[in-house]
Amino acid sequence: MQAHPLRLHPGQDLRDALEQTVRQLGATAAFVVQGIGSLSVAQLRFAGIEQPTELRADLEILTLAGSVAPGGAHLHMSVSDAQGRVFGGHVARGCIVRTTVEILLALLPDHEFSREPDPQTGFMELHIRNATQRK
Repeated sequence: MQAHPLRLHPGQDLRDALEQTVRQLGATAAFVVQGIGSLSVAQLRFAGIEQPTELRADLEILTLAGSVAPGGAHLHMSVSDAQGRVFGGHVARGCIVRTTVEILLALLPDHEFSREPDPQTGFMELHIRNATQRK
């Protein structure tokens, strides 16, 4: 495992920036260990709901974690607003950095992540291959 700290800047799309960073690093598998910072817009898909909900406010990221592959990410995040209310769910595109986001990525060079249909869940789920399984 290789640690890769990352700072995002105002105006960046959180999910796009993470996916782009993983591609630029040539990584085939990574996990977001943790992330903190602030957003001006959060797009979160709540459990059981198909479309994301947009939150527009000064938001603090309390937690950010998930997997990132060259083909995309599966991220969960919790944020709080100025009244201390907490919201959490799947991270969709459109989460815009307000001042900064600081992230610790764990790169897994001996693994390859992909998303593949899972007949049991009916969703695209994480598929993990180690280096000896690569084609």
